[in-house]
Amino acid sequence: MSPDDSAGKPSEGRIGPESVVIPEEALSETFLAATGPGGQNVNKVATAVQLRVDLFRLGLHPDAYQRLKQIAGSRVTGAGELLITARRFRTQDANRTDARRRLAEMIAAAHMVQRKRKPTRVPRSVKAERVQKKRQRSAVKQTRGKVTFD
Repeated sequence: MSPDDSAGKPSEGRIGPESVVIPEEALSETFLAATGPGGQNVNKVATAVQLRVDLFRLGLHPDAYQRLKQIAGSRVTGAGELLITARRFRTQDANRTDARRRLAEMIAAAHMVQRKRKPTRVPRSVKAERVQKKRQRSAVKQTRGKVTFD
């Protein structure tokens, strides 16, 4: 990318999740009691992280914003916030890191532009060959007669 390119514009190259910059003012975290195995630790400590991301504050290009909404699906609220809940690990710090990594992966995927599909045509010779084979098969079946038991 050249220096005069817009920072929020999607690029043609691949963006890795590690190169995504997420502004802290766009994030808010709440900690919840996790579910599943873990004994007393699960009952006493709020280790699960619910990361709320204000999509408007991310400063994404409109095309990348639309793709991010498509990728996130039902995790986007009506107020334009993306909710990511991380409860895979037993510590708050690991879950916080996991939630931010998943957000960075989503943003990186949203910056990737899908190539337009170039429609292809079946050549006339292939169509003619297929019709010829159908005619041959039809002729074979036509020569079959009905069996009569006289």
